[in-house]
Amino acid sequence: MEFFGVDLLDVWRGRLSLRRVGVLIRSLMSKPGRSTLLMAMDERASWPESSYMLARVSDALELSNFLFLKANVDESDARDLELPPPIPRPGEPEPQPEQREPEFSDAQELTSFFGRLNSA
Repeated sequence: MEFFGVDLLDVWRGRLSLRRVGVLIRSLMSKPGRSTLLMAMDERASWPESSYMLARVSDALELSNFLFLKANVDESDARDLELPPPIPRPGEPEPQPEQREPEFSDAQELTSFFGRLNSA
């Protein structure tokens, strides 16, 4: 009734055939992973499995590139690198960006910076 607007009691009333009930049930369960019933209950099923696999491969490649850069960049530049966000999937909440605390320079860094400016 919820998905097709059909009352199963119509079988006993003579207005709905068993063949039609079978067709409706098969359509709810057809296409494993992409059934009408599953898509109505969980929007993650709206993506085919191949799209999920491509998104996972893309995320893994992004992570691999990030780790390579993090390992091969100077220590001071590596602090600025941020982990790439994953590809958003249907049915999953959007990741919220982290709120980072501002980094302040200490007295020694300020003295060395301004000392270089005065000497130039």
